[in-house]
Amino acid sequence: MPLFPSSFVDDLKSHVDIVQVVQERVPLKKAGVTWKGLCPFHGEKTPSFHVNGEKGFFHCFGCSLGGDVIKFVELYDKVSFPDAVRQLAARAGIQVPAAEDAKHDLESQREREAILKAHDVAAAWFREQLAAPGGAAARRLLRDRGMSTDTVEMLGMGYAPGGRDGLRARLTKDGFAEGLLVRSGLVLQRDDGQSRDRFRNRLMIPICRDSGPIIAFGGRAMEVGQQPKYLNSPETAVYVKGRTLYGLNWSKSSISRVKYAVLVEGYFDWAQAYQAGITNVVASSGTALTPVQARLLRRFAGKVVLSFDPDAAGQGAAARSSELLVAEGFQVNVAMLPSGDDPDNYIRKQGAAAYQEMLRVSKPYLEYLLDRSASEDDLTNDEGRRAFLNRMLAVAARIPDAAVRDQFADRLSHKARITEEVVRAEIRKAAVQKQTGLEKVERRLPALGQIKVAERGLIWALIHDAAPTVAALGELEPTDLDGLATRDILRQAQSLQGWPAASLPEALIERLSKGEAELIAQIGRETGAPAGDAADCIRALKRLRYDRERADVQREIDRLQEAGAARHNQEINRLLQRQQGLLHRLQEL
Repeated sequence: MPLFPSSFVDDLKSHVDIVQVVQERVPLKKAGVTWKGLCPFHGEKTPSFHVNGEKGFFHCFGCSLGGDVIKFVELYDKVSFPDAVRQLAARAGIQVPAAEDAKHDLESQREREAILKAHDVAAAWFREQLAAPGGAAARRLLRDRGMSTDTVEMLGMGYAPGGRDGLRARLTKDGFAEGLLVRSGLVLQRDDGQSRDRFRNRLMIPICRDSGPIIAFGGRAMEVGQQPKYLNSPETAVYVKGRTLYGLNWSKSSISRVKYAVLVEGYFDWAQAYQAGITNVVASSGTALTPVQARLLRRFAGKVVLSFDPDAAGQGAAARSSELLVAEGFQVNVAMLPSGDDPDNYIRKQGAAAYQEMLRVSKPYLEYLLDRSASEDDLTNDEGRRAFLNRMLAVAARIPDAAVRDQFADRLSHKARITEEVVRAEIRKAAVQKQTGLEKVERRLPALGQIKVAERGLIWALIHDAAPTVAALGELEPTDLDGLATRDILRQAQSLQGWPAASLPEALIERLSKGEAELIAQIGRETGAPAGDAADCIRALKRLRYDRERADVQREIDRLQEAGAARHNQEINRLLQRQQGLLHRLQEL
């Protein structure tokens, strides 16, 4: 007797980023299309643990353990399957259904499959109608919008005629029950019991799940004054609007490759951009972006460029979406199109190269927001500056990254003409009062035995001699911290460059979770520095990094020599030179 419906479990896994979940527990490095690191389930010195974010599984080639994100949480956190599911559901913002018996679960799954089949039949019928004589006006509309035949075919666009029940008759003929058609959203049932097609006299655009199946439709009006202009399927057993991003099924590979997504509003904005070669694009389909959609996109990219309409409604949506994306940890830029344009008509008028340039010069969201908000207040007087500051404090409190928050404080201080100290103090106060976007993540804490001597020395110095220690940390590169048990703590300390010396320990503790704060307090209580001064510790960590890199280079040399030294002579020589360079750096330390 399954505790959760299999459909719910599948949906949960599609909305949780396995790479992000694993990285919170295991240091990973990008390795081609996967991520790899040291296996947390058996002792090893050479990484053999791989995580594939796109396919949603992990596997260790050393101990042969593997599975999906639920299995990883079960094994790592040593919890039962139900507890792992509940933990991940809470993270994704998905409600856990009540326990169901096997019969009910099977019936639910069969209905979902039947609805998906009905959508496939409907899509084929809509395509037939587009090609028929009655679809001439719809074909003309597509030509006028600049849609090529290849694009129309790829997207599966079609046409719903104006008759009452053409689709219903086709689906009924194919054996679909009336009740199922109503629950699928393809057919409407009136109060008198009569039923008719939901979509009539509309250009039809299939909406797909990111894994491919058609789960809904968007129907565009064909006549002037026909309302609504866009009619979407209602939410059903297979379609939840707030969990779906239009076009992600086609664009996710491109987004993963270039590491950022272009977010537009409408179907034709998406189609025009994709057709023009901008294939890392997704659309919100005119609805407000949700946290679940953001987390879905986070599986494929860490940066988003927003390209919404420049009118007041579009820019309002851009501001709301940006704040949500920033709170979810994205780097966000905003592309500003000329007044009266949207991505669809801008590309048609100016071409793909001009639109690409608009994306290239897009502004970081926080700069865009500061400029936009500053124009709404009179910053020449105290009242206007205070109103501007209060609005921006709410934004700052939702920025999860401490370094980004500090940069925002600097810009806000300059715009509002208020000292940095005052702005930083106000932001810290707002962050405490508004825990919504800034709640500290309780990361898994390392045991003291996992912390290297040099790490302990730096943390001890951060408590007892903070200013020179923070300055010394500025010499460390991001890769110097890779694999360290206290990496997150040291990164937060690095973000405090230039902070007033007297308040450095307090500022660091503010940025840490409760457990991390207790850990550094425990190390700080130790008698005497654990390992020389901060400079000695920095050199020790750099030596560890160069040793790691030399070992990696030697493994690659060994691999190439086994594959045939003569064929790879040039690459082996290059690696030997790199190895010599690393040895020279070690000697300099």
